[in-house]
Amino acid sequence: MITAPMTPNASRNPANRIDWVDYAKGICILLVVMMHSTLGVEKAAGDTGWLGLVVEFSRPFRMPDFFLISGLFLGLVIDRSWLRYIDRKVVHFIYFYVLWLTIQFAFKAPGWMSEGDTAVMLVSKYLFSFIEPFGTLWFIYMLPVFFVVTRLGKNIPLVMLGVAAMLEILPIHTGWLMVDEFASRYVYFLAGYLFAMHIFKIADWVRGHAALATGYLVLWALFNGFLVFASVSSMLANMVPAGYELTSYAQLPIISLMLGCMGALAIICGAVLLSGFKWSRFLEYMGRNSIVIYLAFFLPMAVSRAILLKFAPFLDIGTVSFLVMLSATAGPVILYWMIQWSGFGKFLFHRPQWAWIDDGKKSTKAQLHPAE
Repeated sequence: MITAPMTPNASRNPANRIDWVDYAKGICILLVVMMHSTLGVEKAAGDTGWLGLVVEFSRPFRMPDFFLISGLFLGLVIDRSWLRYIDRKVVHFIYFYVLWLTIQFAFKAPGWMSEGDTAVMLVSKYLFSFIEPFGTLWFIYMLPVFFVVTRLGKNIPLVMLGVAAMLEILPIHTGWLMVDEFASRYVYFLAGYLFAMHIFKIADWVRGHAALATGYLVLWALFNGFLVFASVSSMLANMVPAGYELTSYAQLPIISLMLGCMGALAIICGAVLLSGFKWSRFLEYMGRNSIVIYLAFFLPMAVSRAILLKFAPFLDIGTVSFLVMLSATAGPVILYWMIQWSGFGKFLFHRPQWAWIDDGKKSTKAQLHPAE
């Protein structure tokens, strides 16, 4: 019988948090910001840079691990009353989605209008974002769907896992992000929930077998890199369905699932190993505040990209992408510090009391982690 742990056995820090989980989330959010920063710079510049190689290398496991970590602690709360469950796992993310969707639209609307969009077109685009998730916010749009589907199917875990794996393996490319991302990512979220106890045991094993875990990371990196960067044969490329471009062996059915699982395990191993070094504590902080960075990185990313591309033409594209990534990561953290210091704007990252719907809202504070 597959079950999720109720009391995971893992090392905790003084704040009663499982340290490597925050490190893993920190790595994941850094990779996500890196991807958006690099692709944005390369698109604007019409050229590619060295950081794009890191983005490609991380493509098979970047989002799988983020979703797997998001499902780790679901076993602790999945049997709550439906009202509390919906409040914590649906309303929580809807609040942040609507808020930051509106903020992003406020910043983007002037540019769209200058390109010819009318007010009616902008309203239509805004409303359509409640059907098809908007831009970088698709992750927190998908999480409530995953939480509800998992709750509904919790009594048939093996069936759910089999269907989820099949959805990932099948070449589902409808063009609708909701459908395509659900098919591609749900298996990892479900695996985080169903195999949480085993994952925590693996993390404990890594802590006591650092040399072997490091060896696994080296072998995994070589294997992942080969499948990502090896040239795809023309015969195989011609066998894929029309409209789908095969650029990497890592995209192939079954192989993509294998690399997603292996990469998620690698991130967990790396997170456990890094948690033993003081110099890496910035990753733990980023992980604890990953939702802060995820929600707000779009603005410092766009601003720093425009400034660097205009006023630093002497920098290569890879370096520009790296500096944009640093700005996009640091900007939300600085904003969060200013809000904590001033007391103004807390609604940006903390769900206010009026947005709670269950009876326990007065005694429980809103959490900010993607896993919540």
